Amino acid sequence: MERILIVDDDITFALMLRTWLTKRGFDVESVGSVAAARTALAKGSYSLVLSDMRLPDEDGIALLQWMSGEGIAAPVIVMTSYAEIQNAVRSMKLGARDYVAKPVNPDELLKKIREALEAAAVPEDSDTAVRPERGARGERAERAERGARAVRDGAEPLNYIEGRSDVARQLYEYVRLVAPTNMSVLVNGASGTGKEHVAQLIHRSSKRAGKPFVAVDCGAIPRELAASEFFGHVKGSFTGALTDKVGAFEAANGGTLFLDEVGNLTYETQVQLLRALQERRIRRVGSTREIPVDIRLVTATNENLEAAIARGSFRADLFHRINEFTLRMPELREMRGDILLFADFFLDQANRELGKRIVGFDAEAVAALTRCEWPGNLRQLKNAVKSATLLASGDYITCRELPAEVTAAAPAAPSFSLRDPASEEEQIRRALSAAGGNKSQAAKLLGIDRKTLYNKLHLYGIE
Repeated sequence: MERILIVDDDITFALMLRTWLTKRGFDVESVGSVAAARTALAKGSYSLVLSDMRLPDEDGIALLQWMSGEGIAAPVIVMTSYAEIQNAVRSMKLGARDYVAKPVNPDELLKKIREALEAAAVPEDSDTAVRPERGARGERAERAERGARAVRDGAEPLNYIEGRSDVARQLYEYVRLVAPTNMSVLVNGASGTGKEHVAQLIHRSSKRAGKPFVAVDCGAIPRELAASEFFGHVKGSFTGALTDKVGAFEAANGGTLFLDEVGNLTYETQVQLLRALQERRIRRVGSTREIPVDIRLVTATNENLEAAIARGSFRADLFHRINEFTLRMPELREMRGDILLFADFFLDQANRELGKRIVGFDAEAVAALTRCEWPGNLRQLKNAVKSATLLASGDYITCRELPAEVTAAAPAAPSFSLRDPASEEEQIRRALSAAGGNKSQAAKLLGIDRKTLYNKLHLYGIE
């Protein structure tokens, strides 16, 4: 049985990862620092090391350097954020086998682990070994450089985090199912739910990922310029056409065309759009030459298009053409258990953008965030967290920094105490509920550390 050593000081994440890998047949141990990793590696042999880049005493690069000096040949997979992609490049130049970006996609991680273990089992002088003139480190470093370039060029997966609620899991499962196909997708959801993000994710997870992604805001196109925006025009075809123009269809050729707020298109433009989709050919305004186009169409709307069809403002034949598969974007209030997950993610982003080091949210702020209805959805939450990060002067964001619309309806944070052993289990369950399932925040509400909370969860059998 292959032995894996996890090096990560996030006890929650390490425990989840250890449990998940154990269920897949690995013998897994976890430590929380470079010093503890050195001790474990010196005492026993491991098939693979899975190390976070940021650790409390030193970083993952220091561990790699130590392993190299000690002659420990176990392959290392580094976990890092997209913001630290250059550290991943550096670690692979020092001998890391691969890297995986946080938040970790379990299937992607399992694939990388198996690839690393298979590569480690191949003898150096076998026919399938890395070519000697380049060497293993050269191959890895080159692959890391390509990865870094891909991030800079926008070809890597988006900087986002998937929710853990049932509705969020279902959404991303549907995205994974439909992305590799060529089906037209209609993304339906309220403003601020992340419709364009999902459209980009579909593109980047498809076979067209290396081709253009072109987004058009249908609500911002003047009626008289719609044909030019979609299909382009030739010089002199109308007043103001001073040069030739490439339209969105032509620009997206080979890739994905995303039409946001498609319900705002005029009836005339809908007819032109339907013809282009049916014939897969377009003609620039003022030109007689037809240009073949190959595009994958993703559209989005916050309207009920079936009601628009009944009113006569949207064509039924176009609706069926763009709606081979529908994705419904959940509103944030439907993912209440994910609110703190998203808030922590947006806080990390805001810290990087604003040069701040805010640790998290205090108990009252947690209560306000989880109880707010968030009519503006993820966009509103992101803006609220960013402005609060800018205003915060201490280690934690409080209700004083949160916008008034977030705190207005929120009651005071509930108090919890574990002094009475008879009610301890109930207090833990209440704290978890108040924290929206976020164990780190629940531990903070209870006034204990995460390790103590996990011990008590295990004691009472709380999932």
